[in-house]
Amino acid sequence: MNSISLGLAEAWRLLITFDADLFEITALSLRVTLSATLVATLIGLPLGAWLAINRFRMRRVVIALLNALMGLPPVVVGLLVYVVFSRSGPLGVLGLLYTPTVMVIAQAIIITPIVTSIAHQAIRDLWADYHDLLISLNATRWQRIQALIWDGRRALMTAALAGFGRAIGEVGAVMIVGGNIDHATRILTTAIALETGKGEFGMALALGFILIGLAIAVNLAVHILSRTETGSRW
Repeated sequence: MNSISLGLAEAWRLLITFDADLFEITALSLRVTLSATLVATLIGLPLGAWLAINRFRMRRVVIALLNALMGLPPVVVGLLVYVVFSRSGPLGVLGLLYTPTVMVIAQAIIITPIVTSIAHQAIRDLWADYHDLLISLNATRWQRIQALIWDGRRALMTAALAGFGRAIGEVGAVMIVGGNIDHATRILTTAIALETGKGEFGMALALGFILIGLAIAVNLAVHILSRTETGSRW
């Protein structure tokens, strides 16, 4: 109990004194995760909308595969990205392994299926409502996608936030490809794992409190946006 009390006291001290290492780790975590979320959103929203309004052979197979990829194990993604960007890999010449850039790539691969699947479900419902109108206006496919994305922007923002929430708590893939290097690739989740293993509970708890705060903020934002979207449809 004494060690827990000391850890909590140290965590509180680190937070209120704006410890440099603590906030450096937090800032890098946000930079990596926000970048990955942006990449996943730019890919996932148009792809989800395209799947919603187009009919083609194997469409159901593609959607089923997309849904299956939502549960893709992060460590497997990390391993594959590591192999691709390792010195002997096909993209090893780029020298991106153990950098924030390759961490962004790994996280983007993990969350793009999540963003795409949620976007597909949201746009599919809107397409059912606006199908006849957009067809009568003789809108092109790209114009239909743009119109549906704009009208469903709140629901699609929820998709982006869900991807962010998934990425901010990810540890396996970024540990493999980033290496958890101090002042270079150490983010919230990997730092928590390291500090806990070292017995530095104060720093680990402080990092954990920040991570919990970010997770709560994202979930509140999703809840508020979901309620707003539901209310706007009535």
